[in-house]
Amino acid sequence: MAEVVQQRIEERIPELEQLQRVGLFTKKEVKCIIKRTTALEYKLHRAIINKEDFIAYIQYEINILELVKKRRAHIHYQFKREEIEFPIIHRINSIFRRATNKWKDDVQLWLSHVAFCKKWATKGQISKVFSAMLAIHPDKSALWIMAAKSELEDRDSSESARHLFLRALRFHPNNKKVYQEYFRMELLHSEKLRRQKKDLEMAEIDLGEYEFSPEILSGKLAEVVYRNATGKIKEAEFVISLLNIAAIFDFTKEIQDSILQDLQTNFTEDSLTWDFMAKRELDAPGVGEELQTAKGRASDVNRREERCCQVYEEGVKSLNSEPMWTRYVAFCLERLKRKTNVQDLKEKRKERLLGVLQRANDSSMLKEDYYKEWLQILLSCGDTEGVASVAMAATQHYSQSVSAWSLCLQTLMQLGNRDMGKLFQDALTHVNPKESLPLWQLQVQWSAANQAPEETEGIFKRGLLSAVAAVAMEMKELYLDWSYSTGEYKKARKTFKSLQEIRPLSKAFFTRMIEIEKKQETPKQNNLRDYYERALQEFGTTDDDLWLQYIQEEMGPGGKPENCGKIHWRAMKFLEGESVERFTSRYTLLQTGHL
Repeated sequence: MAEVVQQRIEERIPELEQLQRVGLFTKKEVKCIIKRTTALEYKLHRAIINKEDFIAYIQYEINILELVKKRRAHIHYQFKREEIEFPIIHRINSIFRRATNKWKDDVQLWLSHVAFCKKWATKGQISKVFSAMLAIHPDKSALWIMAAKSELEDRDSSESARHLFLRALRFHPNNKKVYQEYFRMELLHSEKLRRQKKDLEMAEIDLGEYEFSPEILSGKLAEVVYRNATGKIKEAEFVISLLNIAAIFDFTKEIQDSILQDLQTNFTEDSLTWDFMAKRELDAPGVGEELQTAKGRASDVNRREERCCQVYEEGVKSLNSEPMWTRYVAFCLERLKRKTNVQDLKEKRKERLLGVLQRANDSSMLKEDYYKEWLQILLSCGDTEGVASVAMAATQHYSQSVSAWSLCLQTLMQLGNRDMGKLFQDALTHVNPKESLPLWQLQVQWSAANQAPEETEGIFKRGLLSAVAAVAMEMKELYLDWSYSTGEYKKARKTFKSLQEIRPLSKAFFTRMIEIEKKQETPKQNNLRDYYERALQEFGTTDDDLWLQYIQEEMGPGGKPENCGKIHWRAMKFLEGESVERFTSRYTLLQTGHL
């Protein structure tokens, strides 16, 4: 091992002598480099080697390269790169190769090597790295795309990029991303040739017998890729993605027309096709004269929307499905949020777009999520009658949905509807009792603000009888809060005493009563003890925090510190499992004043 390390150190002596001779490094710095690299080399030749040692060595060599670059700039010395930088770069590439041969599955290590090659302009090495990496990781389509892009961008080789894409398709014959990038590459290649031809013509250079192929210049190779891709992948979304790529280039009108024709012929059963074709109408060119005035611009927008809606109308006639209506409705809601300054046009477009929402609702094709946006738009217009109608429609179409009922009830509460009591009963009848808690909370909120106390109390008592534990416990807590807010301490204590034996019970119910007691001008310690004792009967085996709070209460101004030992003894007796350890450690912190 020592002989190999010594040989590697001797190999770098010429470059170190050059660094010292030209004044980039001092003699002392060269000695430090030799010492450090010797240690790093020994680590790479141990019986058990670590990836981190390779990475550390690579990073050290890169740091030297960076330092050389900075010092060259500082002393304005730009010679002898072949004797100084080239050996270091060659050595880093060698260490990378040794690392990737050892840890072949580490893609990040391979990509780090690629990044190094790109930064330090070793383009010839990039192809070799990608070639070795793809031989081991042919199943990763992203690496094939990266390699092809590197050939195109870093080496300006369309032929190599094309070869890589074709190889990628052998491993990934149905990969959308590979086809998309291959299609883009062929269009970029055509654009590059067109630009070269234009430059040569402007320079009036005679090309002799060489001619640029008209087929390649017009993007025929890209069209071949498109045909192969759509033969394998028959999806409207994929076809549209290729059309959007083609639209980036200004010479692809024929290709775009061909793709559009395919889209309209083969994918009319997909709502995405109709959505795409409709939205294209929004980008249609306007009449130049009309665009000079605000009214003319508004009129132009209105006409585009009308044409767009006409396409959507054809779509819902041809494809009367929920996805088709959903796309149409989403478009209408998005357009309704846009402002139109001309009042008559504003009312006209609003009526047209809201009409679509109503038709979708009548056809039971409107998604639940869209009712909220529809209601907000109607509220902003001041259409209270329409708001009430739409809110009720949401509950009719989604009668078992808690969110639909909540939206309806909140909206009608805001409008001051008189039949809220009946609506709440209907809602609780239709929804799953296990999901009904938000409706009970909403009903309590409405009743407390609008009904007599005895009516609200009746709601609480009905909620307490719920077979769903979460509802019953929440209603207890809300009942206690309401009692305190309406009848203060006496009523709250009366409510608490009437409910403290009725299960299910929650810890929050007891802690809320403890908080109410503490808010009084002279809290009664016996009452607090009673609340804690009652709570510990229910939760004393698992809740170590409750025992600590009880002890802290006795250590307070009105408590009896001598009771703390008894409480501690009882806690250790009743607590189970991990709660014993938590209680012990926290009690120790409490005694030492750290809690």
